[in-house]
Amino acid sequence: MKFPLLVIAVTLALSGCANTWEGVKEDSSKAYNSTKETIHEATE
Repeated sequence: MKFPLLVIAVTLALSGCANTWEGVKEDSSKAYNSTKETIHEATE
């Protein structure tokens, strides 16, 4: 009885982590592009 609950809990945790990781990558990409554009504009 405990094993199926553990499997479900681990599955939900991993899916949450995957969504969080995608969000982190997206936010990092946006921050990098914004910084790159700002530096380019400042050096013109």
